[in-house]
Amino acid sequence: MPSIAAYEFSDFVETACFLNDRPAFALADGTLRLPAGGEKALTLHEGGLLSAVYDGFGRRLLSGGEDGRVVATADGESAEELASIGRKWISAVAGGPNGAVGFASGRSAYVLAAKSPLKELPHPRTVEGLAFSPKGLRIATAHYDGASLFFPATDAVPTMLGWKGAHLDATFSPDGRFLVTAMQENALHGWRVEDGKHMRMTGYPSKVKDWSWSAKGRFLATSGAPAAILWPFSGKEGPMGKAPLELGTRGDSMVTAVACHPAEDMLAIGYADGMILAVRFADSKEALIRRGGASPVRTMAWDGKGRLLAFGAEDGEAGVVDIAG
Repeated sequence: MPSIAAYEFSDFVETACFLNDRPAFALADGTLRLPAGGEKALTLHEGGLLSAVYDGFGRRLLSGGEDGRVVATADGESAEELASIGRKWISAVAGGPNGAVGFASGRSAYVLAAKSPLKELPHPRTVEGLAFSPKGLRIATAHYDGASLFFPATDAVPTMLGWKGAHLDATFSPDGRFLVTAMQENALHGWRVEDGKHMRMTGYPSKVKDWSWSAKGRFLATSGAPAAILWPFSGKEGPMGKAPLELGTRGDSMVTAVACHPAEDMLAIGYADGMILAVRFADSKEALIRRGGASPVRTMAWDGKGRLLAFGAEDGEAGVVDIAG
């Protein structure tokens, strides 16, 4: 059985990650906690944290808060303010190539690129989520009735990818060929970037609130069902005409968090009852990582070597699992 170092925090764990190989937990109260080896707390935002993501391009945590600030920390010891837009809430943040940062507030997305001033990208409706393409400086925004693609270094008119309904978050495939959004309804929608061809991914009993790309980008693992749903993206058509993998099926609890292993075809699956399983793609073999907890697993992240798994739950429960025991 894997060994677990368990922690208890006083607030909702928004994001778990590793900074310089140390487990770090961003809480809704605006603090970052580094509990290993004696707890350290770093205040990221006054008044509360609204969004936090690990930026794999810059190997840092980016966060936005009720204080209208976007900050970054690479080591958990100090935070650097990247932008401040006054008394506006920062509802989403994203990291991109070459140090680029994007964030959303109300009906605007903003992009801060190296050696360039902050650029505002106005929208007719609220910007709900955003993501950078892995190649070049291109950003996608998710909003009502679709997504928009911008080249923020230019004044070119954005490319609109339309689909009726509210789109709440966005992610590019690791090769940049596909864009996928999570919707207000129980579905994902996707487009092939080169020609805008649609991809419908439906059948979920609840909203998709977490997703993770596999190590080689062949699958997008998602929450929102009693099993982790993995859509195949290796072919030219993406998941169209192909059945998804279903891993870790349980009849009594929904999947609430997913995290693909950084090197192997293996997935950590967190459930509404606090249980965590590790499941292998090839044969669906399962290993119990955590028996359960008091609230749903909210966030999970592997360290760079794929041996440690950090997790956080909605009631402040958290921990680090050493899968080698």
